[in-house]
Amino acid sequence: MTAGNNGADTPENDDPFAYLYRSEGGEGGAPGSAGAGAGTRQPGIPRTSYNQVRAVGQRQYGQPPQQPTTYGQQNAHYAAPETLPGGDRTRSAPAPDGPEPRRNRNGLLIGAVAVVAVVCIGIGVAMLTNGKDSKGDEAGKSGPAAGDSVEPGGKKPGKKKPGELPKEDASALRLDGGTATAKDVKGSHSASGSYVAGFNQVGAKVQWTVDAPKAGDYRLYVRYGIPGEDANATLAVNDKPNPQPLGLKNFIHSAKGDWEKGWQTTWAPVTLNKGTNTIDISCGQGNQCNANLDQVWLQRGGAKQ
Repeated sequence: MTAGNNGADTPENDDPFAYLYRSEGGEGGAPGSAGAGAGTRQPGIPRTSYNQVRAVGQRQYGQPPQQPTTYGQQNAHYAAPETLPGGDRTRSAPAPDGPEPRRNRNGLLIGAVAVVAVVCIGIGVAMLTNGKDSKGDEAGKSGPAAGDSVEPGGKKPGKKKPGELPKEDASALRLDGGTATAKDVKGSHSASGSYVAGFNQVGAKVQWTVDAPKAGDYRLYVRYGIPGEDANATLAVNDKPNPQPLGLKNFIHSAKGDWEKGWQTTWAPVTLNKGTNTIDISCGQGNQCNANLDQVWLQRGGAKQ
C-alpha cells in the first residue's frame, strides 16, 4: 500500500460509472466533489457516485419528498356518514306499508260499501214504485158492466171501456111528466146510488140522447125495479114508437111489495141512425108503469148479455 492509497482507494470503492462524468480531454470526477474542477480527487475520500441508487420510480426531480400517509388522512375533506348531521344517510327509506296504504285500503272499502248501498236503495225504490203502479192500475180498472148479467144483485157497472157502446144512469137522463130522482130503495147500480121514481103516472117520461157509431139494429137494455108485479112502458126512437111496448115483467119472481129485491133487466130491439138519436121511455095510456128506472145501455143487434 502506497502513501497515496490509505486503504480507502480500493477498486470496489471506485465509481463504476465515473467514465460518464469525464470531460473530453481527461478524467473527470464526480459532480459536486472537491476535485471536480481539476479532474482529480482528493486522497482519503472514497470515490462514490453523486447519486445514490434508488428503486425505479422512487426519486422525483423538482418535487419535495412525499410524507407517508396513514389511514384517515388520505382525504382531509372526507367524513364518515355516521358523523354527518342526521345520522347515516345511506339507509334506505322504510317500505310504504305504513298507515298511508291502510288509509287507501279503508277508502276503497268505504267506496265499495257506498256503491252497494246506493244499488240496494235504487232497487228498493224501483220495487216500491212498481208496487204503487200496479196498485194504481188495479184501482183504475173498471168493474163488470151492468150488461154482463141480466140477473139482479150483480156488481155495479164501472166506467166505459174503449169501444163499448154508450151506457147511462137513468137519473142523468132528461126527466119529464113528474118523474124525479130518489134513493129510498137500495140496490141501484148508478154511480150516485139514485134512480128515477114517479114513473107510475101517464105522461111520465125519460129521454136519452145517444150517439150510435153506425146505423143498424141494436138492443136497448133497461135496468128497473118493481114491487113483485109486472109492468110495461111505451118506447119510441127518434119520435117513432116501437110496435111493441117495453116489457118490465117480474122475470125473477120477486116477492110482491119487495122493491129492494125487485131489481132486474129487460131489453127491446131498436133501429138507430149513425150519430145522434133520441130514445124515449114513457108511461102512456094503457101502460102499467109502477116501476123505478135505474140504467140504460146499448148492444149491437143480436148481442145478448
